[in-house]
Amino acid sequence: MDQPELSVGIPTYNEAKNIETLIVRVHEALKQRGIRHEIIIVDDSSPDGTAQLATAMADCYPVRVYVRTKREGPGPAILDGIRLAAAPVACIMDGDLSHPPEVLPEMYRLIKEGKARLVIGSRHVKGGGTSQWMWYRKFFSWGARMLGRFLTPVNDLTAGYFMFDKKILDGAAINPIGCKVGLELMVKGNHQGKVTEYPIVFHERAAGESKMGWRETRLYLRHLVNLALWKFARPFRQ
Repeated sequence: MDQPELSVGIPTYNEAKNIETLIVRVHEALKQRGIRHEIIIVDDSSPDGTAQLATAMADCYPVRVYVRTKREGPGPAILDGIRLAAAPVACIMDGDLSHPPEVLPEMYRLIKEGKARLVIGSRHVKGGGTSQWMWYRKFFSWGARMLGRFLTPVNDLTAGYFMFDKKILDGAAINPIGCKVGLELMVKGNHQGKVTEYPIVFHERAAGESKMGWRETRLYLRHLVNLALWKFARPFRQ
């Protein structure tokens, strides 16, 4: 396979009902625009056979599968996906079909044309939104965003769909707590302020169970505190 221009990392756990459809949609969206790509499935040893299904698709699609032997949650899996990315541009998206693959080419174009170094698939800019969310999910999402607004001007700061030029990692001490790696990059990444939000409609997962819970909520709060301390101490380090 030719050197990819874009690596799409997808952390998974028990996504057997979604993974084949997702791989096909990612591949078709990028193939139609002539973007050389690879799809990296980072699986936390799913007992439902997610990794095996993805591996079987490698005969026809540009898929690599990395199986983690210890389940530690989406955060470490996302970091593994970034580490394994062979392309100069990397993207992270969920494995449950909540993030639309069809916007990948436009997100990539913004980076390729130098208009952004970090692109957020955003629910909270004009044209974006959520589908089939109950009021309490919208309320908790709003609360999470409000708590972190002092860290970054990004509207959708809790987004799990993001693409970036890997150069933003240069000199950046990326060490997230929990699964909000995108937030870590927004605050600590060497993006020189070139951060853009591209509108997406977030769809409720098509099948399976949500991975979010009180554990991830606690980790998010700890993450906010750590980022606040890092940001406060930054002028003294410089």
